[in-house]
Amino acid sequence: MASGQQLTEREMTDTEPEEMGEQAMGPAFVASAASVGLALYYYFVRGDRELGTFVGLWPPTILAFASYFNQRKMRQQLETLTQPGTTLKNAFDSMMGNR
Repeated sequence: MASGQQLTEREMTDTEPEEMGEQAMGPAFVASAASVGLALYYYFVRGDRELGTFVGLWPPTILAFASYFNQRKMRQQLETLTQPGTTLKNAFDSMMGNR
């Protein structure tokens, strides 16, 4: 077991996997929210329904790309953990952030 000081130091220096996912989805979420606002602006304020509908299709596309890149990153991490010659202890330690 790690002491409280070691845990605090590790939390300050290492990025946990959940935090990496949140950081990756942050810009995509902001871009999606902005495109929803832009679509509403075009659709209701400017009265250009065709352009508003077109811009309204951007958020699912942006979020789909972000999800794809997150899944690629997770797959690469999984492949590095399951390489031939990797012991179960080393894989578990690497996954938990002990290395």
